[in-house]
Amino acid sequence: MTKRHLLIVPCGAAPAADISTLITTAQHAGWSAAVTATPSALQFLDGAVIERMTGASPRTGFDTTSDRSQTRTVHKADAIIIAPATYNSINKLAAGIADTYALTVLAELVGLGVPTVIVPFVNAALAARHPYRNALQSLGAEGVRIVGPDDQWEPHEPGTGGQQQQRFPWQQAFALAAALADWAGAREP
Repeated sequence: MTKRHLLIVPCGAAPAADISTLITTAQHAGWSAAVTATPSALQFLDGAVIERMTGASPRTGFDTTSDRSQTRTVHKADAIIIAPATYNSINKLAAGIADTYALTVLAELVGLGVPTVIVPFVNAALAARHPYRNALQSLGAEGVRIVGPDDQWEPHEPGTGGQQQQRFPWQQAFALAAALADWAGAREP
């Protein structure tokens, strides 16, 4: 069996600082991992640690130095985890807005049916908004797995994100992504 590959896409929220937990979880399960970050996630990431763990620094843009005859610069992912996923990124992805490298990659891979798990990091005031609820419904209709109340993961009260960060469900997100990848692999001819 070939090694599976996980694409991790952190957005600009404090739990992104703990992304090494997810990388370690994936690697201990025999997966390789790569990080493609939204621009606002960079302030939370330690690029040197990610590079040491994955062999590459977080990607935030198209590789303009590679051979132009090569058609793809993103590794084929067996699963994607978007975590922490912000209000902004969730709404943009659902609306098809691809105004950053990360959102462009996600739009394409979700469209290709790559198993995708989103772990929102959104406060309750934002989560109550119709655009957000509609975005979750839209992404779910496309087969994206949203970690939510059924998984004991709820939006936090405004101003309490630091407390929620401590219980961010990295291992649960990986378990769900791996299960989706297994299911998708079993369906392939």
